[in-house]
Amino acid sequence: MQILDPSAEAVSANSKPSLSGLDRQSLAARLSDIGVPEKQIRMRVNQIWGWLYTHGSRHFDDMTNVSKDVRASLAEAYSLDRLEIAESQFSDDGTRKWLFRLADGQLVETVYIPEADRGTLCISSQVGCTLTCRFCHTGTQKLVRNLEVAEIVGQLVSARDELQDWPTGTSQSNTGNRRITNIVMMGMGEPLYNVDNVASALNVMSDGDGLGVSKRRITLSTSGVVPAIPAMGGATGVMLAISLHAVHDELRDELVPLNKKYPIDELLEACRQWPGLSNAKRITFEYVMLKGVNDSDADARALVKLLAGIPAKINLIPFNPWPGAPYECSSWERIEAFADIVNRAGYASPVRRPRGRDIMAACGQLKSASVKQSAAERKKAELASRNLTRPA
Repeated sequence: MQILDPSAEAVSANSKPSLSGLDRQSLAARLSDIGVPEKQIRMRVNQIWGWLYTHGSRHFDDMTNVSKDVRASLAEAYSLDRLEIAESQFSDDGTRKWLFRLADGQLVETVYIPEADRGTLCISSQVGCTLTCRFCHTGTQKLVRNLEVAEIVGQLVSARDELQDWPTGTSQSNTGNRRITNIVMMGMGEPLYNVDNVASALNVMSDGDGLGVSKRRITLSTSGVVPAIPAMGGATGVMLAISLHAVHDELRDELVPLNKKYPIDELLEACRQWPGLSNAKRITFEYVMLKGVNDSDADARALVKLLAGIPAKINLIPFNPWPGAPYECSSWERIEAFADIVNRAGYASPVRRPRGRDIMAACGQLKSASVKQSAAERKKAELASRNLTRPA
């Protein structure tokens, strides 16, 4: 399995910009740039939108309801290229992981997790992360930049390509029996530090005339950027997950350093302001189970008390270890005892079954491995070059 050099440019200077992944406003701007008359732009956007996001078209010639001259102009100026796959990995449990190379050579991860009743795609919002959460491998990587709208949407488009998850035959619907049924913004980065692009991307994904993922099946996870929480709910209408992991500020300050800026009380107050919050639209509180750190019966009882009055479910996550991690996963007996306390208090508390451990599915691991291998290969090549030029 080849890992490509992340420092290399993915798109040459002569490559055409892609329309794949764009939102409606950006697509309209591209059409205007090639001279499509203003009075036609809305119609053309609607036509092309369907081909991009209902059919997953990869060729302008497929767009049979678009005039030939417009198609020719589009093909001359643009492409329908997808994100470049630098590496793919397949787990024994069906989990799939892709390392995508972006146009500037940066790398970002996306994970597909199939289950009996759903298929969940975990999407990234940034290259790297600035939050340095102690249990998260991405937190060991420096933040490089925010992802653009097309790069966020592009992860879903490329995953559908890879999974052959577009309508076939005469089907005109993109909301039927799909392999990708759920989206979680839980990949690399903090989505609420990239608010505008994430909101636009989620609205593209949930657009009923295109990708058509139900807003009730899209979940945005945040470590707690308090000021942005209510506004994001109003802008997108998606579901909310909070990366909580501790019931007291002292421990959460250690696990999630953002807590020093926005402590638990402020975070929970922002949660209460989430638009549409109800038993039908509960907030998910994510709680990673760390051996001897946050997994006692007392912690479970404190968690129940902390969330009283907030329509919620509690997602217990067995820690997915990575080389050099400072924590260990709680035992299954301890996790089950913790879950029993939470369940008896009336909260749904599913335990997320570890997936994809054989392919480093903990977020950020594949990118780190790729960068390390590429750096080693560059060093090896440099040493070889020196040996070749050394006088005999």
